[in-house]
Amino acid sequence: MDTDLALPDEIAVMTLPGAVFFPQALLPLHIFEPRYQAMLRDVLASHRLFAVAGLNPDAAPGRFEPPHRIATVGVVRACQAGDDGTSNLLLHGLTRVRLLGIVAEEPYRRVRVRALASEDGAPEEDNLRRRASLARLLVQRARLGRPTPDEMLSFLRTVEDPGTFADLAAFNLCDDAGFRQKLLETLEVSERLRLLGAQLRREIATLRLQRQLQGGLEDDEIENN
Repeated sequence: MDTDLALPDEIAVMTLPGAVFFPQALLPLHIFEPRYQAMLRDVLASHRLFAVAGLNPDAAPGRFEPPHRIATVGVVRACQAGDDGTSNLLLHGLTRVRLLGIVAEEPYRRVRVRALASEDGAPEEDNLRRRASLARLLVQRARLGRPTPDEMLSFLRTVEDPGTFADLAAFNLCDDAGFRQKLLETLEVSERLRLLGAQLRREIATLRLQRQLQGGLEDDEIENN
C-alpha cells in the first residue's frame, strides 16, 4: 500500500520498547494504559489509524520515550473491549512513515508524519531471485534447528512481492529489534533483501558450528559432550 494512503495531518503514535512494526504485518496489541485507552477511543471514532514506533535506545538522555524516526502506520482491523476498560486489537500495517515532529504529548502523543515509499533498487527479476533465495535460507535455517512455525513458512511461500516478503519475514522471524529497525529504515527493496539474506547466512553458519561442537548429542545432553 506504501504511499497510496492519504494520511491525516496529525496521527497518534504508540512508542513501545522493542517494537518494530512493518507494512502488511498484523500486530496484536493489548491496550491498558489510560492514555492509550483515550487514543483508541478517538481513533475508532475517526479514521482508525495510528502509528507504532520503537523506543530509540541511542537518543539523548532525558527525553521522554524518544521514538525512532521511521515507524509504520496501521489501521485497526478488529477490536474487542473488556469490561475493565482495556481492549485487545489487531493492527494491520499500511505504510512506512517518517516522524517529522511531535505535536502534543497529552492526552497521548500525536505526531506529524510523511509517508515513505519503497524503491525497487534493482530490476524486478533480480529482486525476485533474491526473494527465492531468502525463502530457501529460511527453510535451511529451520532444518538446522531454528524454531520456525511451519505455517509461517507456508504463508511466506505465497507472498510474491519481494519487498513484502522481506518485511513479513523480518517481522515474524527475526529476533533482533535493532536489525529489524534497520530493515524498516531501508527503503530500497534490493538492499532490504541483501541485508536479510546476509543475516540469515550468518545465523545458518552459527547453527552449523553449534551442531559440529555439539556432535551427535541432543540439546539436553550437551553437558555430556
